[in-house]
Amino acid sequence: MNHPLAAEPRSAVPAPAPAPAAAPAQVFDWLDQTAAMRAEAGLTRTLRSRAADDPVLDLAGNDYLGLTRHPVVTRAAADAALRWGGGSTGSRLVTGTTALHTELEQELAEFCGTEAALVFSSGYTANLAALTALTDPDTLIVSDAYNHASLIDGCRLSRADVHRAPHSDPAAVAEALADRAQPRALVVTDSVFSVDGDAAPLPALSEAVRAHGAALLVDDAHGLGVLGPGGTGALAAAGLAGQPDTVATATLSKSLGSQGGVVLGPRRVIRHLTETARTFIFDTGLAPAAAGAALAALRLLRAEPARAERAREVARTLARQLTAAGLHSCEPEAAVVSVRAPGPEAAVAWAADCRRAGLAVGCFRPPSVPDGISRLRLTARGDLTDGQIAEAVRIVAELAPAGARGE
Repeated sequence: MNHPLAAEPRSAVPAPAPAPAAAPAQVFDWLDQTAAMRAEAGLTRTLRSRAADDPVLDLAGNDYLGLTRHPVVTRAAADAALRWGGGSTGSRLVTGTTALHTELEQELAEFCGTEAALVFSSGYTANLAALTALTDPDTLIVSDAYNHASLIDGCRLSRADVHRAPHSDPAAVAEALADRAQPRALVVTDSVFSVDGDAAPLPALSEAVRAHGAALLVDDAHGLGVLGPGGTGALAAAGLAGQPDTVATATLSKSLGSQGGVVLGPRRVIRHLTETARTFIFDTGLAPAAAGAALAALRLLRAEPARAERAREVARTLARQLTAAGLHSCEPEAAVVSVRAPGPEAAVAWAADCRRAGLAVGCFRPPSVPDGISRLRLTARGDLTDGQIAEAVRIVAELAPAGARGE
């Protein structure tokens, strides 16, 4: 015998009432509510245009070697635009590869000690490409908890299983690799973490990777041009440059003072990315002006390798003097120097006060900081004079809010 309800017609079960349609002017009202919540939490972000002749001392950007305005670099950018045009005109596989792109890739690979290199429109797209093209559902990704947002987004898009490992913990990485069921694994880390400027334990991570048949992907955005002999990068500093199981990504917008990104590694990895990476195949190629500027900056660094050590020296000096002033500064391992703030609102106000006093500094606060601690971040530019360093320290220390020194 059938269930009694089985014989009832479908029309007897009332359908849920449709939600009332929002008026066109109301469909984005929820954005105002979330904006109000961000404002209440002190997390409002605003754009600020800067003039070309801004007199403020800039320790907020990522121009680690001071090459963005170097006349050789700007001349190269202008010459490239005049010769090749304002844009690359298409994707790299169609019309977007110029002789400049090829030269840049060859010289980046030679400089960093890898078999090959592939240039992208940004460091972000380079990371997305590496993570999505080098993994699949049969891959385990082990990602450092403090990795950059571009690596996190690459993990999300990868279709792989992702394990979030404790920060700079090779033992935890090894444990995750040992326990995996997947046939392939990729360990992912920044070389230098952008919040506190601490360096990843690359030799120990490499040991863990090799003990368990995995690969290592290192985002060297903050290491290229600063770490390693003559600025050749964190992999060179760790003795891992050119290794067959290791891939690096980097940006051209920091030490090389331009724009764009690059993946460096074994030739077969670069070939695979060229043929499969969606952010390479379907993205317009890097503008010739940016390629020309990056190539000129790279050649300057090769001719003047002391620029890398100078950036590290400036970072150590800034940290030492900030600490002597009673502030909580990190011990920098590259060119990032951070100073802890009492909270997000205090950090925003502190940075604004510094700017009014003639110094631009970065302001990091949740959710950009994985540990929830707000900070000011100073860029240790290699072209800073001793007088500029002392002035920057004076401004930061004099304008420090209550609680910055543990009061």
